[in-house]
Amino acid sequence: MTAAALETRMLCKQFGALQVTNGVSLRLKAGGRQALIGPNGAGKSTLINLLTGVLAPSSGSILLEGAPIDRLTTDQRVTRGLGRTFQVNALFPYLTPLESIMLAVARRNGRLGKPLLALHRQSDTTDEAFALARSVGLERDCLRPTAELPYGRQRLLEIALALAGQPRVLLLDEPAAGVPAGESFELMQAIEALPRDVAILFIEHDMDLVFRFAETITVLVAGTVLCEGTPGEIARDPEVRRVYLGNDGD
Repeated sequence: MTAAALETRMLCKQFGALQVTNGVSLRLKAGGRQALIGPNGAGKSTLINLLTGVLAPSSGSILLEGAPIDRLTTDQRVTRGLGRTFQVNALFPYLTPLESIMLAVARRNGRLGKPLLALHRQSDTTDEAFALARSVGLERDCLRPTAELPYGRQRLLEIALALAGQPRVLLLDEPAAGVPAGESFELMQAIEALPRDVAILFIEHDMDLVFRFAETITVLVAGTVLCEGTPGEIARDPEVRRVYLGNDGD
């Protein structure tokens, strides 16, 4: 069997007597577009924090392209090809998107100590940063101060910054959170259009976006995987409709 892009095996996390993640096994295929959904308190963000090394698992294992990473630091996981974005952005408001992406590229290349003016003179850094901006649809905004961008465009910048690390797996924690409805569809279109050599696992509460863009959906309830399947299978599952989608099927 081909190694999954990202896999967990019986992953558990306890805080004292509280079991937050309970035997979670999931498999994100190479190039996949997979959503992780569930009610508030289901343990979705805890799972993302376990995957990225913010939290250490109580038991179980995490594999990136078949290799265990559960003992690696967050930075080591990034170097191995695991990127993420967060629910709340932490961007530099007075830099342009191009400048922010250039800094991210420079960090990956070990050039972060150089001033921005020096980075501007490095055509390879500038060209790569502009290509990343274009890949998420930011090329027309890449010279504007980030603070002037609509919130949905700022979320696109976060994705470009994550891509600057050249991840093979990208974890998106509620990418459309706080984004107006008119911008969220554009945001998810940009995510869907990312190169297929990047597998994507995303948490999202907007079910219209989940069912439109995910190829596979994993439903997490009380720290346990309730079920997993295609959007059609999940929509028809009576237990999912009862405990999460608010419909008992009658």
